[in-house]
Amino acid sequence: MKIIHYIGLVLLLLATFQSCKKDETQARLASTDAVKPATLTLDKTNLTLSKANANDTVLHLRMIQPDFGFQAAVSNVLQFGLKGDNFKTVKEVVIPNGRSVMGFTGYELNSYLLSLGVPTGTASEFDVRLKSSINTKIAAVFSALASLKAVPYASTSYLYVPGAYQGWDPATAELIVSPTSNGIYTGIISFPEANSEFKLTTERNWANSYGQTATGKIAYNGGDNIKAPRAGNLEIEVNTTANTITFKDHSWGIIGSATPKGWDADTDMKYDNANQLWKLRVNLTAGAIKFRKNHDWGTNFGGANGNLVAGGADIAVANAGTYDIVLDLNANTYTLTKK
Repeated sequence: MKIIHYIGLVLLLLATFQSCKKDETQARLASTDAVKPATLTLDKTNLTLSKANANDTVLHLRMIQPDFGFQAAVSNVLQFGLKGDNFKTVKEVVIPNGRSVMGFTGYELNSYLLSLGVPTGTASEFDVRLKSSINTKIAAVFSALASLKAVPYASTSYLYVPGAYQGWDPATAELIVSPTSNGIYTGIISFPEANSEFKLTTERNWANSYGQTATGKIAYNGGDNIKAPRAGNLEIEVNTTANTITFKDHSWGIIGSATPKGWDADTDMKYDNANQLWKLRVNLTAGAIKFRKNHDWGTNFGGANGNLVAGGADIAVANAGTYDIVLDLNANTYTLTKK
């Protein structure tokens, strides 16, 4: 009886082993399996974009999911490239999981195409395809190319910068600007401390955002909170085509006998990104002020009667009081308004 029992046990173990081996084989993509790329269809191939249709859905894509030979979570990315450029320069747009139909507004499509460096007001030709992947160990597959001809228009676009410095509120966050919607955004944010955390949103809400994946690298709807490398006014440059972010010091302040810190140190101003103005409300005494960049005399302005002069004479403050100061470096002017 013991012999029969042992034989039964061995047979059971062998059956279990074979079952596991079979399951393991099913979970692996066989080299002989034919992978079928996604199928991509655009409902239009020729478009003229304008501010008039910026909020309209101007282009729909339809897709049939790729087949990798077994069930797996597939990530699909829509790629725009210049016709015949083999996607050396590419704008990528993540397709949400499970979506087979997707529409783009004129504003969205215009921003994508301008990020490739094409001119406005004239027609340019583009290649469009879907990149599908399931993991880093299996090569991505690409759909057949779809062709698109479009005339982009000149526009300004924005990214918003909610973070710890302002209570994580997109509705009131500072913004950074791309004057031509070419995917390169710049702005100056005042951070109260080093490693102050923030993210970048495409609208004044949390629907879509950029996070940090590595130093200087960002990802759309991915990554962790971005960290300011140091405290103070920092100029941020974000490239949403290359998915990069850089920081550099960029501050303006007032110094002089009329200021709270005298001639020993600057009182920093705050940058208004939307209007490209430096602003400060401050208590001044009778005396003089000058404007300095980055706490250094290498770049400074004086002047009189509201006009800036590089390295010019001290600006007189006749009476003590609370002042609103505005510095306009585009117009080379300043105002001191006593409250």
